[in-house]
Amino acid sequence: MRNPHSNGNLRKLEADGGGEATEENGFVNGVILGLDGGATSTVCVCVPFFSFGERFPDPLPILGRAVAGCTNRNSVGETAARDSLEQVISEALVQSGFDKSDVRGVCLGVSGVNHPSDQEKIENWIRDMFPSHVKVYVQNDAIVALASGTMGKLHGCVLIAGTGCIAYGFDEDGKEARASGGGPILGDWGSGYGIAAQALTAVIRAHDGRGPQTMLTSTILKALGLSSPDELIGWTYADPSWARIAALVPQVVSCAEAGDEISDKILVDAAEDLALSVKAVVQRLGLCGKDGTASFPVVMVGGVLNANQKWDIGKEVSKRINRYFPGAQTIIPKVEPAVGAALLAMNFLSS
Repeated sequence: MRNPHSNGNLRKLEADGGGEATEENGFVNGVILGLDGGATSTVCVCVPFFSFGERFPDPLPILGRAVAGCTNRNSVGETAARDSLEQVISEALVQSGFDKSDVRGVCLGVSGVNHPSDQEKIENWIRDMFPSHVKVYVQNDAIVALASGTMGKLHGCVLIAGTGCIAYGFDEDGKEARASGGGPILGDWGSGYGIAAQALTAVIRAHDGRGPQTMLTSTILKALGLSSPDELIGWTYADPSWARIAALVPQVVSCAEAGDEISDKILVDAAEDLALSVKAVVQRLGLCGKDGTASFPVVMVGGVLNANQKWDIGKEVSKRINRYFPGAQTIIPKVEPAVGAALLAMNFLSS
């Protein structure tokens, strides 16, 4: 069956005697795998290799695309993370019609990579799956999200707000900085989990008399099929996975749109916290210049920022960023982070 994500411009040919993948319109031999491993799922895309600096075709041909489970070993454990990694790579290659010997490089952006030891372990997992000629790069998922908005260049700041959140940036010299990204226990209140956790807390506080009444009570109970706030405790701790809690963000937004003051405050505080994360990174790197007005990109990624609701969290975050830094150019990427990972691999391979 033809890959529905391919634009049909590329086909696999067998080179005489070598068995390597080539292309009839002058593309460089081989393919690249780009992977985005978030807190909820992992996406892998297979794209043709281009030397970085060439003008990429628009749209970039996607030869294969697959989705599997979470590859953050801190969230699901090493066995499940590695199994998901193998599955998503295999499925993307099968869709593309290429095999592992055709791969030039693999770039994985994954949440939970915060130390060189994390990087090395996952790199070794991937190296074990491929022939020795394949170059392997493992980065924090924020870095490939940045690359998705800058077409593979590492300059500027990225803000991710989905199930989790993080701000990450690079200056022109390659110096990097980050803010947030430690998880909800360590204060990531602008994340989907953080927003939903505060909403659940507001419901319990309203129920036991410590806080004001809120529309969140009836809205969340209805969404979960529960009859009383007392049942929320059992529901929450039966499976406290981040993604399950974060899935309640739409209920918080709908209550805020309907005029619920508690919900509105949760979202305002989340927007402020996300903007502060960007501010911290920009100031540490000096991206705004000495006078604070220099132009730089801020790539915005994640379901919390791009939900396109009437109460638009992304728009509110952008407003706050522009108050801090008039030269900030907010960007909604045209390609997904997995494609950003592939572009980043081309950058690394060409440098």
